[in-house]
Amino acid sequence: MKYAPVQVLPDVPAGGVAAGIDWAVADHVACVVDMAGRVTDRFSAVHDKAGIAMLIARLRRSGAGEVAIERGNGVLVEALLAAGLTVVVISPHRVKNLRARYRSGGGKDDRFDSFVLADTLRTDRARLRPLVPDTPVTLALRAAVRARKDLVAHRVRACNQLRAHLAVAFPAAIGLFAELDSPVSLRFLAGFGSQDAAAALDEQALLGWLAAGPGRGRGNTAPASVLCARLRAAPGGVTGEEGAAHAVITTALAATAGMLAAQIKILETAIGVQLAAHPDAHIFTSLPRAGMLRAARLLAEIGDCRSRYPGPQALAALAGVVPVTRASGTHTSHAFRWAVSRPLRDAVCDFADGSRHASPWAQSVYQAARDRGKDHQHAVRILGRAWIIIIWRCWQEGIPYDPAKHTALQAVLDQQAAQAATAAPAGGISPCPAADSAPSKSPPAPPQPPRSATAAPAAATWNQ
Repeated sequence: MKYAPVQVLPDVPAGGVAAGIDWAVADHVACVVDMAGRVTDRFSAVHDKAGIAMLIARLRRSGAGEVAIERGNGVLVEALLAAGLTVVVISPHRVKNLRARYRSGGGKDDRFDSFVLADTLRTDRARLRPLVPDTPVTLALRAAVRARKDLVAHRVRACNQLRAHLAVAFPAAIGLFAELDSPVSLRFLAGFGSQDAAAALDEQALLGWLAAGPGRGRGNTAPASVLCARLRAAPGGVTGEEGAAHAVITTALAATAGMLAAQIKILETAIGVQLAAHPDAHIFTSLPRAGMLRAARLLAEIGDCRSRYPGPQALAALAGVVPVTRASGTHTSHAFRWAVSRPLRDAVCDFADGSRHASPWAQSVYQAARDRGKDHQHAVRILGRAWIIIIWRCWQEGIPYDPAKHTALQAVLDQQAAQAATAAPAGGISPCPAADSAPSKSPPAPPQPPRSATAAPAAATWNQ
């Protein structure tokens, strides 16, 4: 197997100096040090077009070809990369710990942090890696999936606010339909947003209302007789002038929830188009029960820069699906990993949780963790770590996941088939042959080029 080479920094920076930039919203402080650690230049620049151009020009005059900074995206980073400078990202958490090298009092200021960044770039070159950005198509997909996630969170908050309001003003509307923010529920609130407006409804009126507009989709409706019974059985809400005032609030909150749902649909359509055009889409859409959104999230958060993760361990650590091990003498402990990419961990754990419903191997890894006493979230992280071994290899080789070549999956299927044959009645027919022998809802494997088998460690290996 030939994987993408890991990009490393040269032993000595070009020009013999290293630079650090303390990034801020309004302005930036830059510091340049020579190979002896002496400050040769220090200045600040305003965060605008002219200020960034001045910063880059002055770095070039100082001979700096490498810059350390605390973030890996944004206008400033893009400008530095476009100018041909090598950018090295040192996280704020690491910078906080590095300050103790130079000061014992714990003091902090922007000028000092820029020096810490520059001097760390000078001294710790063997442990630092240059920033290699993802392609524009991946960056666009990442922005879209994160924006959708934020809108979903806004929709949940808006729906919770609407539910809390209706609990006082119009309780019958809360349990009338399967979901409060379904299209038919929002349409009902737009037409009958108060207790007084709904009081005159009977079975025939509800039947005519259901027939007059679209009621299908998320949260299919019950019969008109059931809806009428629910309205009569619910506690009464606010009536009269106060009820009319509350109806205005109901209309506004319902419209907000509907608007958010519509914008989420628009983003999902755009994500589907972007994913279909991405050259790595076939890798992530081939995973069991990945679907369009899960595949897009995984692809966007992992990226397309193969050299960023020299091995699956690096990807698993950034995704937060491996614990932090602390060993001292004869004592060893494992703790939850906090310094991670939260969007990546969310994407990996969401996929892993869904995959166990389509892959018998994934279910066996999850269930084995549960049997060892792990809670649901811990078991999902264990399964996520097992999946990362497979995802990383498919991603590095540019090939889709093939269940037929997944050794651990086939072992689980063989075991299930043997158990089904043993439990079969005398006639030799298994009571449920299809459900025990094949993953449910798993897409058919596309034709694959010849390659080595994609294998994963046995479930018992993932025991932490």
